[in-house]
Amino acid sequence: MRVNVKKLNEKAHLPTYGSACAAGADLYACTDGEVTVHPGETVFVHTGIAVELPAGTVGLVYARSGLSCKRDLAPANKVGVIDCDYRGEIMVALHNHGTEVRYVADGERIAQLVIAPYYTAEFAESEELSGTARGAGGFGSTGKQ
Repeated sequence: MRVNVKKLNEKAHLPTYGSACAAGADLYACTDGEVTVHPGETVFVHTGIAVELPAGTVGLVYARSGLSCKRDLAPANKVGVIDCDYRGEIMVALHNHGTEVRYVADGERIAQLVIAPYYTAEFAESEELSGTARGAGGFGSTGKQ
């Protein structure tokens, strides 16, 4: 699948895959210097790019495991959603979940972009829903193991 990417900043990096079978393409910080993220703070980090996702797909912005597990920095909204008709800059809202001040360097990999198909539903009000073995059980209702 071809995805057109527009550089909004000449020093921006196009997304790259870390391996042949990687599902997520790395997104890179495009900043005017180091970005400081204090404990409990969320900062919007520019990527300097906009994308043209194919119709019927969505861009999902996920944390990079090394950044989130080793440095406590992960997307504040857990998963960012980029609709296929959005043409603005991709920004990553990085949140510092830790107790130490963290820094993000220009050109650093800050998140990963997964492109996936989606369905658009027609929602219809109904008095009844079909039955299942699970029913309305939720929040741990299927057991602990």
